[in-house]
Amino acid sequence: MVAVDFGSTFTKAIAVDAGSGDLVARAEHRTTIGTDIMDGWNACRQQLLAADRAVATAEVLACSSAGGGLRIGVVGNEELVTAEAGRRVALSSGGRVVAVVNGGLTATSLKELRAAKPDVVLLLGGTDGGNSAVLTNAADVLAKYKWRRPVVVAGNREAQDAVRDKLGEVPHVIADNVVPEIGVFAPDSARAAIREMFLAHVIGGKNLSREPAFAKMVRAATPDVVLRGVEVLAAIHGDVAVVDIGGATTDVHSVIELDPEDANLGREVVATHPVTRTVEGDLGMRWSAVPVVQAGIEAGLIDETPVLRAAAQRRHDDPAYLPGDAEETSYDELLARVAATVALRRHAGRQRVVFGPGGRVIERSGKDLREVDLLVGSGGVLRHNPPEVAARILGSVAAGAQEEGWLVPSDSPICVDQDYVLAGVGLLAEVNPVAAQGLARRIGSAVHGTVGSGH
Repeated sequence: MVAVDFGSTFTKAIAVDAGSGDLVARAEHRTTIGTDIMDGWNACRQQLLAADRAVATAEVLACSSAGGGLRIGVVGNEELVTAEAGRRVALSSGGRVVAVVNGGLTATSLKELRAAKPDVVLLLGGTDGGNSAVLTNAADVLAKYKWRRPVVVAGNREAQDAVRDKLGEVPHVIADNVVPEIGVFAPDSARAAIREMFLAHVIGGKNLSREPAFAKMVRAATPDVVLRGVEVLAAIHGDVAVVDIGGATTDVHSVIELDPEDANLGREVVATHPVTRTVEGDLGMRWSAVPVVQAGIEAGLIDETPVLRAAAQRRHDDPAYLPGDAEETSYDELLARVAATVALRRHAGRQRVVFGPGGRVIERSGKDLREVDLLVGSGGVLRHNPPEVAARILGSVAAGAQEEGWLVPSDSPICVDQDYVLAGVGLLAEVNPVAAQGLARRIGSAVHGTVGSGH
């Protein structure tokens, strides 16, 4: 079997033994957005064929984040309930949230939504049996102003028939309510509906290829597939967190077993979910290098210097930049350390002691990752450098965390997805779970140290 990831910069492909999940061969080529995206895949295919002629007849599964990936707009009622739930669903579905509209949809906010150019709109509002006005009014606005991009409706169950009638010719699909009651978060149905819309409307609409074979190959957005791969990995190792340091963003995926008494703690009206993904658009090794420096300074992780600022600017100005000496390599390592640390802090949340009318209280927000069984690193800065570099980058993420209450991994074993197989694991998970598990076992077979060893 062959798994292909059409990335924004590179197309990566692996050939996998369908029986055991063993990695047979891997290949990569710059993503050919300027011509036809299949040109890059065909180049990868030739590399795989050179390693194993059986690739010629192998089943091919693919995911894609090319052409800007999956852009999602969220329309909800209250920022702390439906809008927040929608943001979480969008991220776990492999999308990038490009707009959030609170308080329902109006002609004015619709113009703002159009300007953000979402591929899919996630329409939310009301608990089951609660207020239906937000959903029905939004449906009226979308239909009146002839919205033609796909819509996923995942709000008040009792309003769904009315919303379906009002949307009329607007392409849409109905999913279960993501917040059926306060304190409950149920993303799975909406996540599946977004995947359906991505395949039916988004992939073909990006005009990435003239060949029908491209749309037939693609099964989901890449981040959605990677998160599924992390779920398979967690079934093997236990609680798992993955930090993927890219050129423009740093993504964090986590799958942990929640303590029933600690799943919500009354902190949030949208409950914590065992399977979570966050995307930090200001943390990246190239396009976002300058904001990484600023984030590191604000977090107290690094000191500001003109030399460091200049190094970050070079990377921003030339995303294809490669370090040419030890000093430049050290700047890459520094940027990666800041990106990984800040991204994990934002994903995990924080625990602090506060004093209120009732006295001393422990206040907690986010998701507790302190005792994950494995922290996995991904991204070129980790794969293309010696293991000791990855050990230093990932080993440093807990620096200062205990004193400041950050709920990031501590003393967890660390490793790198060296062969970039997580996307392949996710693609195989539904069609060949045995091969998916076999491939996933490559990750974690070589541990580079533990969190806390890098500082």
